[in-house]
Amino acid sequence: MMGCMTFRVSLVCMGNICRSPMAEVVLRRTLDEHGLSEKVALDSAGTGGWHVGDPMDERAAAVLAAHGYDGSLHRARQFGFDKYDLVVAMDAENLGALRRVVPAGTDVRLFRSFDPEAPEGAEVPDPYYGGRDGFEIVLAQVKAASEGLAKYLADRLD
Repeated sequence: MMGCMTFRVSLVCMGNICRSPMAEVVLRRTLDEHGLSEKVALDSAGTGGWHVGDPMDERAAAVLAAHGYDGSLHRARQFGFDKYDLVVAMDAENLGALRRVVPAGTDVRLFRSFDPEAPEGAEVPDPYYGGRDGFEIVLAQVKAASEGLAKYLADRLD
């Protein structure tokens, strides 16, 4: 459908230090495994700017590392008005904020909507104020949704 065009995707949470960077690292590998890396331009961002320039939350990075992922290069950024084909929010609050600012016609949806096992309206919970278990839950949810999102993109990029 898209030919040789690059499909632009942004993953968005509140501060871009926990959920969306974890999702970006996992989805980047998943896209590579599905042969889609060259066809998809992927980034992550936060709706807020409090952490701009900061590395990923150390707990998020530690959980990723324990599962063989490297989040060390991540630096937080605030969502901008770049042109995206798909903007994916981690929760309903960020979904609402994004729908108010993205250009009309931009596809904006919840990340877990790509997980066929997730219930309607399922969110990736913010693990920031909890312990390591919350980051493990986020990783499991992100992995499941990343597979579904990769399949979704593959269908559109053939």
